[in-house]
Amino acid sequence: MFKDRQYKILLFFGTIGMLLAGRAFQLQVLDDTFRIQAEAVAMSKQMLYPARGGILDRNRKLLTTNAPVYDLKVIYNQVNPDMDTLKFCGLLGITRESFEKRMGVDFKSIHYRRHLPFVFMKKVKPEVYARFQESNYEFPGFFAQIRNIRNYPVSNAAHLLGYIEEVKKDKIGKDGYVLGDYIGATGLEKFYEKELRGKKGCEYVLKDNLGRNVGSFAEGAKDTLPQAGLDLITTIDIDLQAYAEELMKNKIGGVVAIEPKTGEILAFASSPTYDPGKMVIGPERGKIFAQMQKDPTKPWFNRALMADYPPGSTFKPVIALIGMETGVITPHSGLSCPGFFVNASNDIRKCRHHPYPATPGIALQWSCNTYFFDTFRKIIDQYGYYESERGLDTLVSYLHSFGFGRKLGIDFPGEKSGNIPTSAIFNKIYPRKKGGWRSPTIVSLGIGQGEIQLTTLQMANMAATIANKGYYYIPHFVKGFLQGDEQLPAPEKYRKGVIVPIDPAYFYPVVEGMAQVVAAGTARSVNIADIAIAGKTGTVQNRQGKDHSTFVGFAPKNSPRIAIAVYVENAGGGGRFAAPIASLIMEKYIRGEISPQRKYLETRMLETNLIEEVD
Repeated sequence: MFKDRQYKILLFFGTIGMLLAGRAFQLQVLDDTFRIQAEAVAMSKQMLYPARGGILDRNRKLLTTNAPVYDLKVIYNQVNPDMDTLKFCGLLGITRESFEKRMGVDFKSIHYRRHLPFVFMKKVKPEVYARFQESNYEFPGFFAQIRNIRNYPVSNAAHLLGYIEEVKKDKIGKDGYVLGDYIGATGLEKFYEKELRGKKGCEYVLKDNLGRNVGSFAEGAKDTLPQAGLDLITTIDIDLQAYAEELMKNKIGGVVAIEPKTGEILAFASSPTYDPGKMVIGPERGKIFAQMQKDPTKPWFNRALMADYPPGSTFKPVIALIGMETGVITPHSGLSCPGFFVNASNDIRKCRHHPYPATPGIALQWSCNTYFFDTFRKIIDQYGYYESERGLDTLVSYLHSFGFGRKLGIDFPGEKSGNIPTSAIFNKIYPRKKGGWRSPTIVSLGIGQGEIQLTTLQMANMAATIANKGYYYIPHFVKGFLQGDEQLPAPEKYRKGVIVPIDPAYFYPVVEGMAQVVAAGTARSVNIADIAIAGKTGTVQNRQGKDHSTFVGFAPKNSPRIAIAVYVENAGGGGRFAAPIASLIMEKYIRGEISPQRKYLETRMLETNLIEEVD
């Protein structure tokens, strides 16, 4: 029995020994996995960058593309000190001094470690990298990381698109950003960074003592693939955008065009502008950036969204609507205009000579200052002459409902709120102990002058609200996203109407009055026979130079497809430049071309240069 047990023990250990020997034979002779891992002296985690989502116009035309570049990275501890530096520099086209500077990073910084990769040379062109790659094995510690930078197949919409840049220090370590990553810096690139950037992947690679890849770690079990960013389908019509920019060339100002029934922005132009291709990441970008910053016309400044302007007479339709809603006037209220307005303090304000404004619509047709000074005064004094604060605050609440004096919530960075002065503001400007203020003090607000400030976007949204007869959609650029072949919708908030507290019935006389502005009033020179336009001109007083020219409107009048605001600085009356530019943009969008009989107007707008040299 003892011998049987002994044989069993010997048999057990003999079997185990044979299994181990067989496994050893497999590993050492048949399978080289462990040999490779034994040769490896380091495991490198290499980031795989996703393709950035594209930006398209409403008709799926590409506004941005991606171009491959290579970042040459280095692990300091793996660099051969006896490497042929002269050959290395020659392959990359750099000097020995540049080599030493790039290698001499501050390892005391939290961003650099001798055993971790850092960027040695950014944005190596494909042809340069191809030349270097042939000899890469001679330079252990150096390896390439493929990246994508933006290219721009169109030369328009620079302010809209924005640009990307290297992530700044305050973002490193947040949301997965690391040193050398690219991030949206301005425009849609910034606002939709989360959707456009995609998700990084990574692969774990085993390297030998010469820095060469000798295999993947754990057969790629821990590797992850990058996920491309979503493509952004915008609401912009790039052909209309290009036309608006061309009309605004050599002028200072902004254009915003909106589809009233959706709030989708069709054109968004700021002038002067620049070619977005100038902001492609490369060695020349910093120089170009500095030059544009010094330009006195400020091509960087987005006048469509960030410039606060007095709206001038384009504000009068809103005063008429609020006047009717508060009951201080009716759709049939007339007022005799002697060519001027005299308020309670005997302050005389000028008006022009024109036919009798028998209704708010006729007052709009001829832009009667007296009518709207008087309507404004009645709104402020509706609770009594000494209840100006209450009257103004009532007016302000209506103006806020139109989106004035606050941000509309557009999907774009840097939106300004404009300025709608409240009673609290005037109480500070005119303290009671010094006499305070009453309706005569602030009557200039009634014609869009004084302290009131609006953005071009807000004025375009006002036109859309009137076109819809009492509601608007938050203006926006996102039409949807593409995820593969699937289109994802725009956020729901952009698909909900915002109603203003004005009886829809009061919009009809205002719309008719605005139609007469173009048909036979202050903008009759831009009337189009077969396209009914409703609009309002504005000539904004400017104490520092020529008056500003502005226009708001929509077309066709009875079934609006486009609402627009145009603001041209130092261009004189609203009918001189803003109205013609707006009418051409509307005709181009509706008809697809400019009629032969209006080609002269197009030529005049294209050829006029209103930018004076600035010392």
